[in-house]
Amino acid sequence: MMRDYDPGIQRVTKEDNTAISGREWWVERWLELLDKYRFKKRLERARNYARQGNVLSIDFQEQKVFAKVQGTEPEPYQLSIFLEPFTDEQWDYVIETMSQRAIFSAKLLAGEMPKNIEEVFTANGLSLFPFTLEDVRSRCSCPDKANPCKHIGAVYYLLGDRFGEDPFVLFQLRGRSKAQVIEALRKFRSKGKEEQENKETDIPVSQKVQYPLKIAEFWQYDQPLEPGLVVIAPSPISETILDVLGKIPLGNDEAEKPQTNVATSDAVMQYLNSVYQAVSQQAIISAMTVGE
Repeated sequence: MMRDYDPGIQRVTKEDNTAISGREWWVERWLELLDKYRFKKRLERARNYARQGNVLSIDFQEQKVFAKVQGTEPEPYQLSIFLEPFTDEQWDYVIETMSQRAIFSAKLLAGEMPKNIEEVFTANGLSLFPFTLEDVRSRCSCPDKANPCKHIGAVYYLLGDRFGEDPFVLFQLRGRSKAQVIEALRKFRSKGKEEQENKETDIPVSQKVQYPLKIAEFWQYDQPLEPGLVVIAPSPISETILDVLGKIPLGNDEAEKPQTNVATSDAVMQYLNSVYQAVSQQAIISAMTVGE
């Protein structure tokens, strides 16, 4: 059994043909196209071929898949499966988008496939997965004129298993190996950090904080503010400083006139609340009319 994922030829021999249980989301996406194929008996024969070890080998040569499948004839059938690869320019856009998403970068650099990785491709007008079976280019040397034939179907199913083991094979079918994607991603991230550092060092001296600070002028700002940056609005909470302080204790002898003291305290608090609300409203009105 030979395995060499990156970047040349990858091979799966007969011993590798045991289908794995439990499908990851990207495996489901790959297999759902074939599962919707209308010729169900052909699909069942394809699954049997995959289970019974009729697929003798699967070779990954760059973005193309070549396989040998044992049929009813003595000689195995030769077949190929491939997708339309993305151009270098398209991959540059995709990887740049990946580098701008921290979670994508972290998972990919750790060798994991992010769950919503498709967002990166759709944002650049691309699709990682084929839309229809017609988007999957395939050829087989068997006499069956239908495509996919049961031999192609068997390999298609086993490719789903291979994606479960290494989701980066999907990238390879689109023209980039795992090592190429990770290396390009690291370069984009390094470039982004370097540009950010250059921006920070290019800040004019007049905009940098000058030391020592003058405490007396800490709250002063003489430069005009952009109107769009200033938003004046009432507080989002109803609690005021009066609520925080609680009722005002009035009277020196609460034991003698408790009810009177409580009533007086409530009256004072109501009055202060009305004053507080009036002052707050006037402050907002004044702030909003400044400069008109």
